[in-house]
Order: sequence, then structure tokens, then C-alpha cells
Amino acid sequence: MNNKIIPIEKQSFFPDIIERKLNGWRFAQMCATTTENGYELSYSFVKDMTMETLRIDIAKEEKITSITQVYPCAFLQENEAAELFGVHILAISMDYKHKLYRIDTMTPFAQKGVK
Repeated sequence: MNNKIIPIEKQSFFPDIIERKLNGWRFAQMCATTTENGYELSYSFVKDMTMETLRIDIAKEEKITSITQVYPCAFLQENEAAELFGVHILAISMDYKHKLYRIDTMTPFAQKGVK
């Protein structure tokens, strides 16, 4: 299987998601990690024997629109990114509102002190 990571800007993120759906790409996974300036989000898609990962960097307080209107199955991974890392994801189709996990600490994987 071929795998390619594609850095992408926020303004082209959602149009690219829609284009992938229209062209038969399946959503495979989404993951988040903290960076010095905020978050790095990776959204992976599969078609035939190819995987492409869209990678977007956002600031800590920056908001990003959910892809669940296009790929409903992304709701669990987006809820996880919001709850564990503190990513601000707007309009998740099934938003658990930080109740997906039973945890004692808000956003336990968020890097403390990131501005």
C-alpha cells in the first residue's frame, strides 16, 4: 500500500474532504497531537491500494469544522481529539461534549503551557 502525507492549509481543508468523498475515498482514521503552537491533525483516507493523510496545523484556540457531515464515522475520533487534547471541533454530528471517556482530568493529553 502506498502512503502519502499531504500538508494542507485550513482554507482548503473542507473542500478537499468533500472532493475526496465525491471521488470514492474512504475515511480511515483521524488523530491529533500537540505541537509547540497548538495541534497537528492528521486525517487519513484510503482508495484502492493508496492511503493519503491530510495534515493540518492549527493554533490552540483555533476552531476547525467537523468532517462528520461528510464522513459520519469520524465522530468517535473527533470526540476523542476534543476531549483528550482540547481541539476545538465545531458541529460534530454526535458530540459527546467531553463525556466520551470517564477521566478525572480535562484534556489529559494537551500540552500544558501551550499558548
